[in-house]
Amino acid sequence: MKKLLAIAAFILPITMTEAKTKADIDPENTLLIDLDDGQVVIEMYPDTAPKHVARIKELAKAGKYDGVAFHRVIDGFMAQTGDVQFGNVKKFNDGRVGTGGSDKPDIPAEFNKRKHVRGTCSMARSGNPNSANSQFFICFGNANFLDGQYTVFGRLITQESFDTLDKIASLETKQRDIPIDLNAAKITYTQVLHRSEISNLLDLDPPQRTTE
Repeated sequence: MKKLLAIAAFILPITMTEAKTKADIDPENTLLIDLDDGQVVIEMYPDTAPKHVARIKELAKAGKYDGVAFHRVIDGFMAQTGDVQFGNVKKFNDGRVGTGGSDKPDIPAEFNKRKHVRGTCSMARSGNPNSANSQFFICFGNANFLDGQYTVFGRLITQESFDTLDKIASLETKQRDIPIDLNAAKITYTQVLHRSEISNLLDLDPPQRTTE
């Protein structure tokens, strides 16, 4: 019996050291957003925006973004979504959309040096730097005037994501930049995945950073 225990004690450390789980190798920091007309995949940055990434993952896993529209679309600038209070298509509030959030407390700013360029995903907020909650936007092009003033939390990482982004950008809008066809701008489903579960990843350079 003592001999068997000695062998087990010898084998166990090797097994624990060499056996890496998927979570160890590839944490769940990839957000998949399904729309009727395409898919958006976002690589998130928990290293520079941990609290914002944690909030988005929490809301996505709870299904809070499902049914919520991109309620503000400005061609050449960005598309904004994530108003889980007033932006759900089933109870969309034209007058108040863009002002709502989740029932969670607002998040302290995590401004960082990552640039607002095409495909950048950043958190929306009010005039208070520490007011981000659930809403976020995706840049259609360079928006460097936002650098250091909004929390960048991720970027698009597949060609389909950029194609879908262009479809959102082409939506016809009405007053307050609200898409006329809300169903075309609606998030049907969100899911948090491991990066390894995504196919057709683009070979992207490291995210651009400001020099200041």
